[in-house]
Amino acid sequence: MSDESDVNIEEGAEEADSGKKKKSIGLLPGLLKFIAIGLGALIFIVTVAVITFNIMNKGGKSQTVVPQTESYAATKKQYSMFTLIGNISTQTRDVTPWSISVDMILGYDLNDTATSTELTSRLYQLRDFTRMYFRGKSAAELQPENEARIKNEIRELINTTILERARVREVLFDKFDLFNME
Repeated sequence: MSDESDVNIEEGAEEADSGKKKKSIGLLPGLLKFIAIGLGALIFIVTVAVITFNIMNKGGKSQTVVPQTESYAATKKQYSMFTLIGNISTQTRDVTPWSISVDMILGYDLNDTATSTELTSRLYQLRDFTRMYFRGKSAAELQPENEARIKNEIRELINTTILERARVREVLFDKFDLFNME
């Protein structure tokens, strides 16, 4: 009997050991299942984030668009210069007399002989226009901070009122002096 009881004790111990093994073996698939779910969720979140980022950036294009105008161009365009207008002196429209002396240069497309010919043929109209333009301005309008606006205005007026086919691309002042006559 003692032999049988020894055997039974050993069998019970073996059964207890196999129960522990079964519990540890049962724990491993559950742990692997949670790891797989975590990895799947991580892959899903990263995929959604990448797709959302690409949609927001329109396929990697920058959302900041810098307009390409002459002021942003890396190199300034080169023009032929028309310098025959010469020095124009006149008074402003102010009650207190101010005198202005201007030597204006007009830039046009390089090697454009048609523009050169038209500017030369309209030289007296350009001189008269320049004199009348500055005679119609006040000293406050002719201050240095307004020079860029004045250049653009002159360019537009020459292109629309004096020239037919030719186009002035740039207006420069070789001389731009404003004097108080008092």
